Amino acid sequence: MAKLTDAKKTIKELSDLLGKNNLSEIEIEQDGLRIRVSRAGSTPVAAPAPATTPVPAAKETEAPVDSASHPGCVKSPMVGTVYVAPEPGADPFISVGDAVKKGQTLFVVEAMKVMNQISAPRAGKIKEILVSDSQPIEFDQPLVVID
Repeated sequence: MAKLTDAKKTIKELSDLLGKNNLSEIEIEQDGLRIRVSRAGSTPVAAPAPATTPVPAAKETEAPVDSASHPGCVKSPMVGTVYVAPEPGADPFISVGDAVKKGQTLFVVEAMKVMNQISAPRAGKIKEILVSDSQPIEFDQPLVVID
């Protein structure tokens, strides 16, 4: 019976996290228990496109770069809120062009009120940062590209 009570509490916490971070779905697995919470009938609403100024056509030699398929792409291991600095007002952990060491902290992701450090899987140079501070993120979402 205690497991059921714990599951109900976890479902409530996940539901709150879903609403707080405007997520469509969240899933966790712990101690052999897998729980997935999603919004029923959540349909994306189309917003009018903002007015833009014409942009010159790209050169034929330029191909769009997909950061998610880059071999140095670091993806989120969890759903949560990403923070780029150790505390509000502090300098960010990394900036574009910085050299990082394997194991160096890149971001902190808050998930279920727990702060989780996201570390560099390898040494390299920060090519691109794909998230901003306090942004809700999904599992497997690209966060940064390390060359």
